[in-house]
Amino acid sequence: MQTNPSVSERLSPALVRLLAIGAGAAVANSYYNQAFLGHLTIDFDLAAGTAVIVPVLTQAGNALGVLFLAPLGDRLERKSLILATTAFLVAALIGAAVSTSFVWLATVSLAVGLFATVAQQIVPLAVHLAPAAQKGRTLGMVTAGILIGILLARTLSGIVSDLWGWAFVFWLAAALMVMIGIALAIRLPRVPPTTDMSYPRLIGSLWTLARTHAVLRRVAAVQFLIFAAFIGFWSNLALLLAEPPFQLGGTAVGLLALVGVAGALAAPVAGALADKRGPALVASLGAGLVVLAFVIFGFWRGSLAGLVVGILVMDLAVQSSQVANQTLAYSLDPEARSRLNTVFMATMLAGGAVGAGIGGSAYAAWGWTGTCVFGAVAAGLALLLSLRR
Repeated sequence: MQTNPSVSERLSPALVRLLAIGAGAAVANSYYNQAFLGHLTIDFDLAAGTAVIVPVLTQAGNALGVLFLAPLGDRLERKSLILATTAFLVAALIGAAVSTSFVWLATVSLAVGLFATVAQQIVPLAVHLAPAAQKGRTLGMVTAGILIGILLARTLSGIVSDLWGWAFVFWLAAALMVMIGIALAIRLPRVPPTTDMSYPRLIGSLWTLARTHAVLRRVAAVQFLIFAAFIGFWSNLALLLAEPPFQLGGTAVGLLALVGVAGALAAPVAGALADKRGPALVASLGAGLVVLAFVIFGFWRGSLAGLVVGILVMDLAVQSSQVANQTLAYSLDPEARSRLNTVFMATMLAGGAVGAGIGGSAYAAWGWTGTCVFGAVAAGLALLLSLRR
């Protein structure tokens, strides 16, 4: 058996595609349940609003997984860790599929979110395997897979749950992850750990990395602000579409989410540009384009065409900035990429929570104008921070 394959052998284009598909399929498991909350309310005879506990616990599992599982990529052999986490994810999905009570479904949803963070084990692995001149492009490919997984999850889940029920969504997801797990078992090279520190020290080192690297603090803060603007938009879009002149339902939100796939496909281009011109430039361009997107949303608030154009610009910008900022973060310490990714992603996800809260409050107080002002201000602050070197 070959023990030290060359970079080209370790990261072929086919393997990059597999990693992108695997990461996208994994992260999608955290978003499937958002599309069939109405079915859960009816099937379990729940009071209005109770079903939201399921996605809340799923996202809580995400946060726990990013903080406490993802850093293990530096401590354990990466292939074995990814395969073990995928196996636990499959078990959690099957547990959800066979749920006979809402309490059980809510509990196992925490596990689904926890192990769906295998996507955040795949990302640093892809960067680790990529040659220096292709790290940005590789990260862009995998990031595109993640965004497409997020965008398609709600659409697929909504259709499948309407046709065959919500339990079938989990069975389908489990089957998909089994196939991906088998493919990863066959194709992934073994990658030895980069540190032998104990688990408590490993977790404690997250603070050390954040305190030591000013660049990490800056890029994480930039992405915090950009993701806050992004989630602030998507959290309130359904409210806007329900009002005149649109008066549209959830299906319209799902279809508009599909528009974002085009933006996601541009992430590899942003990664390649980061390789050639430097990630700092791409990060600043991304933040500036998010500001532009909210200007479009504000001035063409009554136009579906305006929403489509703005979503294309925003998703392109958000993914470009994420790829560029992650590239900057990963370059700080090759032996701590999983932990650097943990600090970056945990901060970004916190930005999403803040964006949902402040964006929702802004909409309640000032309507869609409040959402657009919040998004533009958050992205503008990100731009100013990104321009600092």
